[in-house]
Amino acid sequence: MKQSEATSLAARKRGKWGYIWPMWTTLLLHLLAILLFTTGFLLTRTELPYHSHCSDVSHSPCFSSNNNGSCWTKPATNRLLIIVLDALRFDFVAPSTFFAESKPWMDKLRVLKNAASTRPLSARIFKAIADPPTTSLQRLKGLTTGGLPTFVDVGNSFGAPAIVEDNFINQLVQNGKKVVMMGDDTWTQLFPHHFERSYPYPSFNVKDLHTVDNGCIEHLLPSLYEEDWDVLIAHFLGVDHAGHIFGVDSTPMIEKLEQYNTILERVIEVLENQSGPGSSHENTMLVVMGDHGQTLNGDHGGGSAEEVETAIFAMSFKKPLSSVPSEFDSCSCQLDLDGKNVCISTMQQLDFAVTVSALLGIPFPYGSIGHINPELYALGADSWNSDASQKLSKSDIWMQNYANALCINSWQVKRYVDAYSTSSAVGFSHDDLSRIASVYAQVENHWSHSTKKLLLDRQNDSDTLVPALKRQIDAYFKFLTTVSELARSKWTEFDLNMMGTGIGIMLVSLIFQVFTILRANKKHGVMFSSSGDSCIITGSIFTIFLLGIRACSFLSNSYILEEGKVANFLLSTSGIVTLRQSVIQGKLLKESIGFLILSTLCRFAIEVGLSKQAATSAFMKDYTSWVINIASGLPVWDYAAEVIPMVVLILLAAWLYKATSGSLFDWPWKYVILGTILSYMLIIVHWITDSDRFGGTLMSQNIGRTYIPRIIYAIALGQLLLLTFGQLFKNSSLDCKTILVAKTMAILSAWSSTVILLSGKQGPMVAFASIVGGYFIMKFVNVEGGKDEPHRSFSIMQWSLFATCLFFCSGHWCAFDGLRYGAAFIGFEEFVLVRQAILLAIDTFGFSIILPVFGLPLLVATKYQANLGKHFIFTQLSQMYTTYGLITAITTTFTILCVTIQRRHLMVWGLFAPKFVFDVFNLILTDVLICLASIYYFDQGKDDQELKS
Repeated sequence: MKQSEATSLAARKRGKWGYIWPMWTTLLLHLLAILLFTTGFLLTRTELPYHSHCSDVSHSPCFSSNNNGSCWTKPATNRLLIIVLDALRFDFVAPSTFFAESKPWMDKLRVLKNAASTRPLSARIFKAIADPPTTSLQRLKGLTTGGLPTFVDVGNSFGAPAIVEDNFINQLVQNGKKVVMMGDDTWTQLFPHHFERSYPYPSFNVKDLHTVDNGCIEHLLPSLYEEDWDVLIAHFLGVDHAGHIFGVDSTPMIEKLEQYNTILERVIEVLENQSGPGSSHENTMLVVMGDHGQTLNGDHGGGSAEEVETAIFAMSFKKPLSSVPSEFDSCSCQLDLDGKNVCISTMQQLDFAVTVSALLGIPFPYGSIGHINPELYALGADSWNSDASQKLSKSDIWMQNYANALCINSWQVKRYVDAYSTSSAVGFSHDDLSRIASVYAQVENHWSHSTKKLLLDRQNDSDTLVPALKRQIDAYFKFLTTVSELARSKWTEFDLNMMGTGIGIMLVSLIFQVFTILRANKKHGVMFSSSGDSCIITGSIFTIFLLGIRACSFLSNSYILEEGKVANFLLSTSGIVTLRQSVIQGKLLKESIGFLILSTLCRFAIEVGLSKQAATSAFMKDYTSWVINIASGLPVWDYAAEVIPMVVLILLAAWLYKATSGSLFDWPWKYVILGTILSYMLIIVHWITDSDRFGGTLMSQNIGRTYIPRIIYAIALGQLLLLTFGQLFKNSSLDCKTILVAKTMAILSAWSSTVILLSGKQGPMVAFASIVGGYFIMKFVNVEGGKDEPHRSFSIMQWSLFATCLFFCSGHWCAFDGLRYGAAFIGFEEFVLVRQAILLAIDTFGFSIILPVFGLPLLVATKYQANLGKHFIFTQLSQMYTTYGLITAITTTFTILCVTIQRRHLMVWGLFAPKFVFDVFNLILTDVLICLASIYYFDQGKDDQELKS
């Protein structure tokens, strides 16, 4: 007894900082560990400062074209029109007959299909394969540099930095070409000083389908009649934004595709009318392309087939080559719905930069590792003439120029590999360099001692020259394919020392957290009865069991894909354990059964979320809510889906109002909760105004959609500020338990309005489920042991699993295409990075991190007995938050181990790296909120007089 009193006295002298310093220490350790590991794992490749110049080609073994006014290669086209249709799926362009099943969005870009079928030698459709990650910044960077962008650049997609390494646009400007740009403002961020004229439009308001497109339309057609450009780039965004908001299978998407079809018809008509001899577009090439694809939900960023498969349509307006040699033609042909033959080829987006550079006759970007695509290159074959002394066909002349272009291409790639390995800290391995050098030596030897001599001998005819050229081209293909495959498999420079140091510090943090929990138990003299001790051991065993299964599941890509189901299974398992304990003790049986029913409902919601992720856009009619679309064909359900969320929100408001009527809620907590009730009513008004059925009955849509959300944000910010300043005023008339409960309810209500607003009409149901589930878990605390014993890790494990289930129940998953970008623009039209990032984070982690972390003290309040004093509460709060943080840290550590083990896995960038980013953000956000919660909750309160005496 004396020891307990002594420790209690010591705790009082130490103050609240004595309880919370371990949490801040843990945060610092985690920040350091993640910084070091991320530096090693997501290390971008070294961007070399070198640039290609016209004179460089003289150092190659190839023929130079400098003597006729060109640079590295003979130019095949004088002007290039590039129209980028953002998020252009391959099946938007290819005829529906190429697919097993016809879809409503197919066959809408008829003008491209018709051109490819009626002019197969001068117009060609390509299936273009992009390299993940498939965000716009990475794709534009890859398209212009010819290199492989790295995963770490995903974070720059919201604020694109200027490209510093050599690129196609830079080479155009360096060689006197004039470039005009219009559309997506990402181009002006990547290339701030490169354009003769530019018409950029903001690109991040995904709810705006028309501003960027209308700007392109306004300037594109008039620019076709101007002669102040050599390359014109028009980047349309409507299809990308329509996908994000409405999904692929939607009316706005089809309307956008039909609009694009009309625009492209007018563009082709203008180019054809001015393609005669001496006209401005006599030697112009048109390229219509996507930067990446999109899933049926309109998402992109990962590496699925829907995301990486896009299309390129290229068309030349001069007399075409009679045919491309069959060895270099990858096309497959089908009859379209009109009975016309349409051929489609395949190419890598990696090859785009070097191919268009060769067509324009400019130096290839220094860091390009692609190869010149033969079918796209063949569209410019009519520009070349042979010497009179040589009797060669146009096909032979094309092959001769193509072989020389590949010679320069291979020399440039070999030069880059050598420079990269010399300049980079890691680079390619010795074996890789030896393999590359060996293949290139064979290719160069064959060129210098055989093919080049044949080309120099003007007396050779086609029978002698063509077989040698084909062998030489095949050899170049082999070399360039070898380099690109090695780059794809080993490009990222993993720094194992940094990664190992990061993992080591993470393990140290776990040991520190365990030590903190054990130290608190010992120092504060926590005593248990024999029956309670048995329950503790049993609960701890189950906690370790559940945590171990959850953590180990992250080592498998299949279980990561099914993470929501795994978490729900473990939650149900914990419910069965609780049900068994309830039966043994004869109490809380109804709550245990109710918890299992809730877990089953969560499983249904998770399945709905997985369906949204995998197969259909029927759940994406609204920007954030799948609820409305579950049975959208039934009129009764349509109205019910609109009304039920409002009814649930009214019930939540009524419950909060009833809670404020007790003496428990004094200033400032009562006014905070009243502010939340007001916000709930405003959310209902916002939904009514935004609804097609009720819209316009209360006020204009502009007020309902823009100003009401801003008022709700302002109220929430005011509530948080009020609670912060309320810390300065100590209410000594209330005991510590009362203050703890009041503070918890107040801050949960302050956050809830914003979280519900951003979550859409599913928000009230998820909030109601979180309240019911939290209530059950709080009741289960009393099942675990005696009423005077401290918190149990098993209840905290249930709390953590339930929070994870809420993440997946609300339609999220651990991938960048699982982010609901539309939520970031609720109440706003313009893009501001910090503001939109905060709103997106609140929407993504509101129900799964923010509310669960601030709601944890309710577990302590459930067990607290008034005669134990506030320092006992502080001890339990400290242990509880440390335990909750430990659970999160252990799962994140296993994710880190997973990406370390699987760093060479095929799905590392498509699956493991996004999971790593989400879990790391989860851990840091949890740590930060725990630290803030500790400052908020660890405050003064009145002890019982009996304890003081």
